[in-house]
Amino acid sequence: MAALQNLIPAAKLPAVESALLQTFNTSQVQKITLLAGGLSASIVYKIEVDGQEYVLKLDSPVESADQESCMEIAAVAGIAPKFYYLNRVAGIAITAFIQPMSMQAVFKSRELLLSSLGKVVSSIHNLPLFSKENSLIDTVDGLIAQFKTSKMLTGPVFDACFAHYETIRKYYPWDDADKVSSHNDLNPNNMVFDGEKIWVIDWDAAFQNDRYVDLAILANFYVTDEDGENIFLEAYFGSELNDYNRARFFMMRQICRLVYAMLMFKLAEGSKITGAVHDPDMEKADLKTIKKQLGTGELSLAAYHGQLIFGKALMNETLEQMRSPRFALSFDNLLIIE
Repeated sequence: MAALQNLIPAAKLPAVESALLQTFNTSQVQKITLLAGGLSASIVYKIEVDGQEYVLKLDSPVESADQESCMEIAAVAGIAPKFYYLNRVAGIAITAFIQPMSMQAVFKSRELLLSSLGKVVSSIHNLPLFSKENSLIDTVDGLIAQFKTSKMLTGPVFDACFAHYETIRKYYPWDDADKVSSHNDLNPNNMVFDGEKIWVIDWDAAFQNDRYVDLAILANFYVTDEDGENIFLEAYFGSELNDYNRARFFMMRQICRLVYAMLMFKLAEGSKITGAVHDPDMEKADLKTIKKQLGTGELSLAAYHGQLIFGKALMNETLEQMRSPRFALSFDNLLIIE
């Protein structure tokens, strides 16, 4: 038997034991493993009880148990894994564990994979509108301001990116009332494929948002060319896809790259050895190369170097796209239709 007290915080242990007892008629687990998360601040474990694996999640307690969480809404719709136990006031949940398989290995064609991913985003956006709200522009501005204040990295790439962002900031329709239920962190670690179905996990960053956020984040990991973009967007928009959709999508891809770069730099700042100086060189940070290295395990986003160089690669890619002819064309399509 695995000892819960070796991993579970002491303050949470009685409530966890109670949850296990109510769910499984035992407070004993055969195995318990700490799992890494995405943007979530929760503590997440894989546990094994009676030979079956589950996910145990510890959140901050809430004062009211009345409001359904975003993950609960998604679980009811069959998008997130099933709940076996939930105590919102204690901040404890037990859900199904999905044994992951490689999507690229099962989906034999890129077309099928991208089409399936577009439909997953559509299913999320068709959920009842989440009650949680947040300001997208305030989030982006805040992350950029934190980075500038830190002065951890400076130079022409950053100056040019932030100057182009100011143009986006001025003309992008941030106040569009067409909001959807949005996951807001659709990275590959939060898309779990069981061989038949793609499940979406880690809903802590979810709130109602611009529909292009989920589309852009997912595309930044999977869409690499124009043909792939067409397949992905047509799966989501169907016959209604138009130049305005493409323009919003392109602009949001750059916004989301900036956001993820700022998050990577924030992690790197916290991971570096005290007194160390960040390498300012941007030349070697090519996004395509870095993604390959992350895929093979040569780099890790759990380590300082991986965080720093991935952030640099995102900045370089963002600037390249901002300097492309499509950047100006996208503004034209936004302003003409707006």
